[in-house]
Amino acid sequence: MSLRAVVTGCGHYLPARVVENAEFEATLDTNDEWIRSRSGIERRHFAAEGENTSSMASAAARKALEDAGREASDVDAIVVATSTPDLTFPSAATMVQAELGMTSGFAFDVQAVCAGFVYALANANALIVSGQARRVLVIGAETFSRIMDWTDRSTCVLFGDGAGALLLEAQDGTDSPEDRGILATDLNSDGRYRDLLYVDGGVSTGTTGYLRMQGNQVFRHAVEKLAATANTSMERAGVVAENVDWIVPHQANIRIIQGTAKKLNLPMERVVVTVQDHGNTSAASIPLALSVGRERGQIKQGDLIVTEAIGGGLAWGSVVLRW
Repeated sequence: MSLRAVVTGCGHYLPARVVENAEFEATLDTNDEWIRSRSGIERRHFAAEGENTSSMASAAARKALEDAGREASDVDAIVVATSTPDLTFPSAATMVQAELGMTSGFAFDVQAVCAGFVYALANANALIVSGQARRVLVIGAETFSRIMDWTDRSTCVLFGDGAGALLLEAQDGTDSPEDRGILATDLNSDGRYRDLLYVDGGVSTGTTGYLRMQGNQVFRHAVEKLAATANTSMERAGVVAENVDWIVPHQANIRIIQGTAKKLNLPMERVVVTVQDHGNTSAASIPLALSVGRERGQIKQGDLIVTEAIGGGLAWGSVVLRW
């Protein structure tokens, strides 16, 4: 017998404001066709004034708890993946803890940019299988609209805001690929590529900064590294691509999603795609896609799922889980 970290609830939150591609035509040399053809994005959500990462994370967490039939007092830990916390400190996770009324346990943030949710899942899995926690809320939440250079059409049209959450609970497994829960993880980073995707400011520099990206170089690394990490996790889990019901990738760019699926020899019919409606929500994109995929009726209990993501750092990784 072995412990597995099993998804028992999921939920998401999107800001009310929907920004269609056409809105950018008034201020940028761009149009709907240009954005769609290069990214697959049609619209995205932007947080309202006064709305921030922790409030969106809390809203998604409440939905995940409701979905699981649990209360905040049932939770042992909260892990929030974000690169856009409300404050330098304390962590967004402790703010969520307070907002939910959770007065015990512990909470912390994970920062791995777009790969953040994969890193958070791996950390939550380790907490559960080691016995340090039995129920962990894992949340991805971002307000990337606050770090955009609105004069840079190559980046500002790509990103959006939102949050998604999963509740993981410890359950006994049989140590086989048929178990529900997280079956394998794979994490990687290579700091030599920091200049491909970064924010040109931070606390120790005394500036806020804006997101900067060498899109072509990120694309070149993304497809190769995402396929490789997915294959590594599948090998560790004892499954092959033919067994996979759904790939739920980081929703950065439809061409990256298509290229990775092709390398894995999986049809797009087995890929959950939400990038057209949300844009790139960084660490929030995978839990958003999981929650939306479940709402659509695509993801069902027992399905074998591969999630993979790459972000600034470069940092990348994957998780294989059975829903």
